[in-house]
Amino acid sequence: MLKTIVLLIVSFGLFPAFATAMSPDGCGAGACAECHSLSKKEAQTLLDGIVDQVIDVKLAEIPGMWMVEVEKDNRKLPIYVDFSKNYLLSGNIIRLSDRGNVTQEQHARMNKVDISRIPLEDALVLGRESAQNRVIVFTDPECPYCKKLHTEMQEVVRREPNIAFYIKMFPLKMHPNAYNISKSIVCNKSMELLEASFAGKPIPPPLCETTVIDQTIALVQDLGIRSTPTIVLPDGLVLPGYKSAEELLARIGQSLAKTE
Repeated sequence: MLKTIVLLIVSFGLFPAFATAMSPDGCGAGACAECHSLSKKEAQTLLDGIVDQVIDVKLAEIPGMWMVEVEKDNRKLPIYVDFSKNYLLSGNIIRLSDRGNVTQEQHARMNKVDISRIPLEDALVLGRESAQNRVIVFTDPECPYCKKLHTEMQEVVRREPNIAFYIKMFPLKMHPNAYNISKSIVCNKSMELLEASFAGKPIPPPLCETTVIDQTIALVQDLGIRSTPTIVLPDGLVLPGYKSAEELLARIGQSLAKTE
């Protein structure tokens, strides 16, 4: 976070046109956005050789900048161009009021997944199977942050019975035992084994032959998911990392509102 804040401070010092735009005299009586514009065509010219394609240009949440949605190596990314059109800002931008990661939020909106592509036959269900609102979670049985998230998910279904989490096993290579543990969990379709693994207890070897884990690994790579835990909301928005029960309830509520 410190690196990001320092980068922003240094960048502001380099933006003479940006500073003028944000002063009372910069744009007369009108809003600054009224006298600054950036078309997709112009953005494509500015960013030629840096990105593959400019998809859209919008005013950024950050004053004095545009948020440019671009494609690079088949992935959609948010980058920022200042009003002077001389500087590009790429990387994590933190909203100081709530410590929200603006870049991560934009990236998630640009890269929603089609949840119909995610098979749930092998998923463990936390909550009622009759619950109308399904949230998909990719987890690793040896991931400490997955363990923390699991506790928060239990609190969510306690508070809101109409939400259920569908947990798919995604073992990471950094956890050498996680692959066989995941196979054991899938073979038995056992929440008890997952929670035993989170508790550090020994897990018996898999009792069946299954390709489900390999299929999941291939799928997440195609979806652009790289870490655990990763949450996929009902509208396809992807949220990486640990979230508290309060944040989960809020984000699920926002997602459901968009799907109605």
